[in-house]
Amino acid sequence: MTLNARAEILLKTLIERYIADGQPVGSRTLARQAGLELSPATVRNVMADLEGLGLIAAPHTSAGRVPTQRGYRVFIDTLLKVRPLDSAEVRKLKHELRSNQDPKQLIEAASHILSDVSKLAGIVMVPRREEQVSFRHIDFLGLGARRVLVILVTHDGQVHNRLISTDREYSAAELVQAANYFNATYAGVDMTGVAQALVGDMQQASEDMQRIMRLAVEMAHQAFQPEREKGDDIVVSGEANLMDFPELGDIRTLRRLFDAFNAKRDLLHLLDRCMRTAGVKIFIGAESGYKALEECSVVTAPYSADGQVVGTLGVVGPTRMSYEHVIPVVDITAKLLSAALSGPEPARESLESRGG
Repeated sequence: MTLNARAEILLKTLIERYIADGQPVGSRTLARQAGLELSPATVRNVMADLEGLGLIAAPHTSAGRVPTQRGYRVFIDTLLKVRPLDSAEVRKLKHELRSNQDPKQLIEAASHILSDVSKLAGIVMVPRREEQVSFRHIDFLGLGARRVLVILVTHDGQVHNRLISTDREYSAAELVQAANYFNATYAGVDMTGVAQALVGDMQQASEDMQRIMRLAVEMAHQAFQPEREKGDDIVVSGEANLMDFPELGDIRTLRRLFDAFNAKRDLLHLLDRCMRTAGVKIFIGAESGYKALEECSVVTAPYSADGQVVGTLGVVGPTRMSYEHVIPVVDITAKLLSAALSGPEPARESLESRGG
């Protein structure tokens, strides 16, 4: 979408004013704020054009205008000037995310930092390190009552035990055969590759596939998948901050939003999608694809450990959040968390330079 310079200035001014006070912006106020020598009538004409393009809208109870989801998208993509954090703010964040902390403490600290600094809700996906290491060996141990203990050994020597349920009882010989097939097929493959291969094998399973191969794939598929759906895979802080925004104050909106925070499944899926994209990603309203977030924006960034992307963090708030401040906060927090999880060795000059 191409706007002339005057329309861009007025749209930017209107959105910044609305973000600041949450009130519809009238033509007289906009004419004063924009710093342009335009009459209110001229401003009204430009606003009518912007409304025709679907960038702003008029609430029923006011003569002023507010940004639409499409207007926010144009603002963020073409008009927003991000304000970098100053050195003092970066140093404060670095102090909170020290590399000598336990990974669990670091994740909780990052969530609190995002909430405290943005005054919104901070969300952090728990690292999925197991997906980034190579699979070495697997054993299936029958426990009776159609239960099987899966013992998974990764290339770095870590042992993971997971209990799964099966459709029927399997003999010790069948379980050994299944483990042998799995070890011969997937040994040395990283966990992400294993998961992808399992999906492919499950789709290709047919009558001519050997019975023991199907058994191995089915049990291993169960062993890996449930871990990705747990509610404790995401840490949320500052949900109560969202009650301070009138546009989120409707009881039905709040109930849907807090249900999403409690269930965490939709948030986890959204963060999971963002792991595959570099840098900061912003979902405005319905762009997230989840009804509970239709009145919100979500700003996310992936974080890494030892050079491997292991999770995503971000901020949830109303669509009129202060993007110019929230975006660098999310970006720097992701980089600092990555550095802390990777230990004290990685150089951090780039973080200092981004702080001004």
